[in-house]
Amino acid sequence: MAGLPLALSGSLPWHPDLADKAAELTARMGQADVPSLNAAVAAEVGRRMQATLAGIEAYQTHSWKREMVEPPTIWRQGSVRLLDYGIPGQDTGHVVMFVPSQINRAWVLDLMSDSSLLRWLAAEAGIRPLLIDWGDAGHVERRYDVAAFLTGPLSAALDHAAALAQRPSVPVVGYCMGGTLSVALSLLRPDAVSALGLLAAPWDFHADLSPQAESFAASLPMWQPVLEAFGEMPVDLIQAFFAALDPNLAQRKFARFAAMDPDSDRAHQFVALEDWLNAGPALPPRVAHDCLVGWYNENRPGKGTWRIGSTAIHPADLKIPVFAAIPAQDRIVPPASARGAIRDVPGATVIEPAAGHIGMVVGSRARRTLWQRLGDWLRTVS
Repeated sequence: MAGLPLALSGSLPWHPDLADKAAELTARMGQADVPSLNAAVAAEVGRRMQATLAGIEAYQTHSWKREMVEPPTIWRQGSVRLLDYGIPGQDTGHVVMFVPSQINRAWVLDLMSDSSLLRWLAAEAGIRPLLIDWGDAGHVERRYDVAAFLTGPLSAALDHAAALAQRPSVPVVGYCMGGTLSVALSLLRPDAVSALGLLAAPWDFHADLSPQAESFAASLPMWQPVLEAFGEMPVDLIQAFFAALDPNLAQRKFARFAAMDPDSDRAHQFVALEDWLNAGPALPPRVAHDCLVGWYNENRPGKGTWRIGSTAIHPADLKIPVFAAIPAQDRIVPPASARGAIRDVPGATVIEPAAGHIGMVVGSRARRTLWQRLGDWLRTVS
């Protein structure tokens, strides 16, 4: 409604990719009766808002609950655990360590019985997946920055995985922010990482950012007093940032949910994903600063200026097999951002599933487009 007068006058700043459609729409609006157009737009706004609110209410009152049995914890350091998804008695030759994002809970890789990448790899691909679970930062971890997590618990977990495999090194697979961390871990510990898998891993943080996300990223340094006051970055602030990547996503997805059969598998998966998204942990303040200021604001990985101690984190320095899954419809990590991590890596295996950031891992086509291809690659490198 706020943009309609600007659109009618031809002064609305359209995205360049929409120039042709915008010109056609402007011409059509020029022929419309303005009061009738205003009323029609207002009615459509109301319809969409009602559908969104109905979807939110349906989600909040839905009875589905995740009831997955957690696998055993085989290692722990502070709040960080290593979960063993291997099948009892399975050979230890295909041990692989999975690193999820610290911004969300680890169980997106084990979402539901029929949407679990890790359980499928164990049962069907002969892989013994070990999953990093970051947990909720305790008193010690609240003082950590990204470097402290990499050189501390993540490196120690890697040593435990290699010992379990009875090998000097094992493959590491990182999802989202976990992929960014896994690139650094591979360069910090080349002795212990034998191959690297990257699943929708951001690298060039300024590639294809929406104007809203650019504005939010530029404001992040001003949030330092909030981080200091809370001693953490609250999950609501994290959610606000990711909402800025696609401002209309919530409206669209809840409106779709309102029209679903609440007893359908599709509705159950929607609830599972929303529960996962809303259960995210708070970030330690120094981690939040490193990621949101050092990465999103200053783009240190993309510019090649990210360092951990004396080690420059340049993917071009990787000397191991690399697999990259770059979902073509990703709004959270635009494909151009993920490609930055493998641009200078010779011989990388790259797939581009026709899916979004989360759908690539848990969607109805995930088994065919990601799980099987990742499993095949892991068997060749582990």
